[in-house]
Amino acid sequence: MERDQNSASLDGMDLQALETQVDELILTCEQLTDENLALRNQQSTLVAERASLIEKSELARSRVEAMIARLKAMEIGA
Repeated sequence: MERDQNSASLDGMDLQALETQVDELILTCEQLTDENLALRNQQSTLVAERASLIEKSELARSRVEAMIARLKAMEIGA
């Protein structure tokens, strides 16, 4: 009978430890899900920002090329 009580007590402790581990895993999964969502949002923002910067860079390059062409035209005309 004493062995049964010890065995039941150990089983209870094992179940408690398992429950604690499962709770920790659930919390970790929730944290990772939140972090994943935040990273996806950040990636989306950065991709949009990159596209905007590429567009601005192309515009600036076009303007500089136009200025160079005008300067060369002025140089040839002078």
